[in-house]
Amino acid sequence: MDIHEYQAKELLSGFGVPIPMGGLARTPGEAAYRATEIGGERWVVKAQVHSGARGKAGGIKLCVDEKQIWDAAEGILGTTLVTTQTGPRGREVHSVYVEQAHHIEREIYLGFVLNRTTERIMVVASSAGGMDIEEISEKDPNSVIRANIEPAVGMQDFQARNIAFGLGIEAKLISKAVKAILGCYRAFRDLDATMVEINPLAITKSGLLLALDAKMTFDDNAFFRRTAIAELRDRTQEDPRETVAADQGLSYVGLDGNIGCIINGAGLAMATMDMIKLAGGEPANFLDIGGGASPERVAKAFSVVLSDAKVEAILINIFAGINRCDWVAEGIVQAFKEVGVKVPLVARLSGTNVEQGRKILKDSGLPIITATTLVEAADKAVATLKS
Repeated sequence: MDIHEYQAKELLSGFGVPIPMGGLARTPGEAAYRATEIGGERWVVKAQVHSGARGKAGGIKLCVDEKQIWDAAEGILGTTLVTTQTGPRGREVHSVYVEQAHHIEREIYLGFVLNRTTERIMVVASSAGGMDIEEISEKDPNSVIRANIEPAVGMQDFQARNIAFGLGIEAKLISKAVKAILGCYRAFRDLDATMVEINPLAITKSGLLLALDAKMTFDDNAFFRRTAIAELRDRTQEDPRETVAADQGLSYVGLDGNIGCIINGAGLAMATMDMIKLAGGEPANFLDIGGGASPERVAKAFSVVLSDAKVEAILINIFAGINRCDWVAEGIVQAFKEVGVKVPLVARLSGTNVEQGRKILKDSGLPIITATTLVEAADKAVATLKS
């Protein structure tokens, strides 16, 4: 789960990470009032959406007076911000963050991610802040510092100091940088985060070290013990298809194609999407119904897939082990009756009770196209769009 910049800054501030003064606003008038509360001579008005690259999309405005703040907030609020990270759908802006602006001398990139290869938290830092880490790695790979953290002892002061010195931070700011780096690590560890990113971590001309932007992502499997984090969820920033699926307990990721996929098993789902691409089609989603899918669960999966208006065909690919093909077949028939499937449907069943499942589909009298192999199923699904 992602959270907004202002939420990430509030959390990180609690762990000792220095942030500029700022306040949230949902109307232009409130934004102007926030500036008077903060004080200063310059302010930044930032769209609060779950995306980076907001500045390039017009979602960040520098202002020098109350009128400019009002106009900036009025121009941002209620719009749909489309960035390189949101995709063409974009994200609707419901709030802005008004923050005191500072004269920047240097920008630094600082990130903490979960390295699944080493099974360690990894620090990624660079003296070339202000850009995405992928862009930094491509343009200046030698500037990137990486360090794995031993989970048995956690991040040590000397590691944070080594990173600070490696970034070329001047001696008088080393202690502040160490505090910020360790604070990010503790926030990552203590809040079950999967990513913490400060970009940029800025050194101002007045000698301050400040996190000017912050992102945090969390493991939603840990929400049972992080209820305060779970409450930070903003459903308006999520793909509505994924929100509906999550409420139904389904693993779903929305894509931009037109062939809906209902699969059991993440690996099989990935293989199915690959086969659809090889056949010349475009998958509309990743959907894993799980190993013990009941007929009711299969019917729910149909509802989720068909909630995407772009879906013009559905491909069901089931390899039943824990699952049973007859259960899935019953779910398909139930979905036709309850949901009203009006697009071509290709079903490939294999595994436990496959003969019973195929018989249920055949005896139903419904216009279901069957296939015995994944290649055949993908070819038939793509062919239905051309007929």
